Amino acid sequence: MAKTNGPRIVRRRKRKLRKRAFFVFLPMMLLLAAGSYAGYLYFKADKVFSDSYVEDEREKSNLREQVVDPGKDHVSVLIMGVDSNEHRNNASSARTDALMLATFNKDEKSVNLVSIPRDSLVYIPEVGYEDKINHAHAFGGPKATIETVENLLDIPVDYYVKLNFHAFVDVVDALNGISVDVPYEFTESNSMDKKGSIHLMPGEQTVDGEEALALARTRKLDNDIERGKRQQEILSAVIKKSTSVNSLLKYDDLMQAVGDNMTTNMTFNEMKAFIQYGTKGTNIEINSHTLEGYDYQPSGTYYWALDQTSLEETKGLLKRHLDLEAGAAQSTVGTTQDSTSSGS
Repeated sequence: MAKTNGPRIVRRRKRKLRKRAFFVFLPMMLLLAAGSYAGYLYFKADKVFSDSYVEDEREKSNLREQVVDPGKDHVSVLIMGVDSNEHRNNASSARTDALMLATFNKDEKSVNLVSIPRDSLVYIPEVGYEDKINHAHAFGGPKATIETVENLLDIPVDYYVKLNFHAFVDVVDALNGISVDVPYEFTESNSMDKKGSIHLMPGEQTVDGEEALALARTRKLDNDIERGKRQQEILSAVIKKSTSVNSLLKYDDLMQAVGDNMTTNMTFNEMKAFIQYGTKGTNIEINSHTLEGYDYQPSGTYYWALDQTSLEETKGLLKRHLDLEAGAAQSTVGTTQDSTSSGS
């Protein structure tokens, strides 16, 4: 009697059906997982940034006629890096170790980033006299710092973000480090003030959070202006890496790192408008600027005296970028440009 091939044919068909089912359901499962992760990130971000929110005493800047919407208007953000940590126990009296003002032009998809040297001699409205700008936060927190910057640059500060040392370290570590160009060999303290614990050699390299913080803080072998430029370069490197496709799975750690160590007057909805600058696949043009000046040391105290001509140029540049003042094309004096692609 001839053998039948029926069972084999059935088994082959079953195997083909299983293969088809696998290739049909695998994309569906991946899409479901991606959707679940996106949903999880959204609710996580809502909680983290809502916890970081601090209600502003001002509904709007005194230099604004109406409340702005970052999704529709050109706006400014003051970034404050304060020198507080658990070791120092100085959250209420901390000074700003880094101070940068960013103006966002929604039409140009561009950012002007101005680094304000910490020793700049400026008028501080909170106390009514001139002092180093980094003392403003110790005198009156974010409010005093904002008022000082508005008085200095004559433009509105719409939002602020305040971060401590730990936020900086944790964000860079969450990204598995960033690529930087270390200008020279140096040793520096870490975030807990342990002297000589960070040692970097010159050259292009990937640094972790503690090393990035040391690079941002050190000024032993140059000056505050070069220090400000390094801080801008580090911030650009963080933005570039955090908005890359490869960092999507790191967003959970990034949000936790920021949320634990940040305060801001931005609501979650307002912050989402800024996130879109880096997630729409377009190039973000970041123009970096410095406030020119010279060393000034009366009575043994060192200050950075601002050059008034350069200061007026910077004021005009920022006003035009925020569309607050009609004018000619922006000056490029004291400017460096970094085109950061969010799609890389």
